[in-house]
Amino acid sequence: MGHAQSPHGLDRRAIPQRSSTWAARAADLLAAARIRPNHISISSIVLGALAGVAFALSATESTGARIAWLLIAAATMPLRLLMNMVDGMLAVEKGMSSPTGDLYNEVPDRLADVFVLAGAGYGVSGLVALGRVDVGVALGWSAALLAVLTAYVRSLGAAQGVKNFFAGPMPKPIRMWVMTAAALVSMLEPALGITRGWVIVVGLIVVALGSLATVIIRLRLIAAALHAKAAS
Repeated sequence: MGHAQSPHGLDRRAIPQRSSTWAARAADLLAAARIRPNHISISSIVLGALAGVAFALSATESTGARIAWLLIAAATMPLRLLMNMVDGMLAVEKGMSSPTGDLYNEVPDRLADVFVLAGAGYGVSGLVALGRVDVGVALGWSAALLAVLTAYVRSLGAAQGVKNFFAGPMPKPIRMWVMTAAALVSMLEPALGITRGWVIVVGLIVVALGSLATVIIRLRLIAAALHAKAAS
């Protein structure tokens, strides 16, 4: 995905919805209520944890209860993305940034990624095993690690004096939409004749492989930018 330079000098991912009327109105209401961007950033952990717990609890529940937990997971992930967008709007457009804003922007997001993806892995535990290794759990943690690594590599560009690189097929919004779709389609597995949990397994594989590709692409872009900077 592309990036945008904010008036305050912060690299931000380009989000079309940020310029929408409803988003601006939401930011106005939150600013009027004196809700700080850092408070909204913390909500990412809460929503990520809720999604992860919902995924995990769906593993042992009956069909009806499982659908309810998957609906909760599917609802909280887009809400997390909304909070991520609004906190940036408050910080930049409303001038409510703080010296610790970057910490609040990054750390809760990384924890939320881990909660969502690891939780999804536990949600398909017991489905496949290789020896003593539960493939679902291992896949969830692998996807979580690679998701965190995409963000680390992205910020590494800025730390090296070039910029944040948002390129790659599996940035945070795509990760969340993939898992949202997996949660929704997983509810239909019995009707589709698919073994319970396999749709979420496929979602985790897509996130893991896409995140790995994203890490490689971003590292190559950073290396090219550093070579260009050294040559100039």
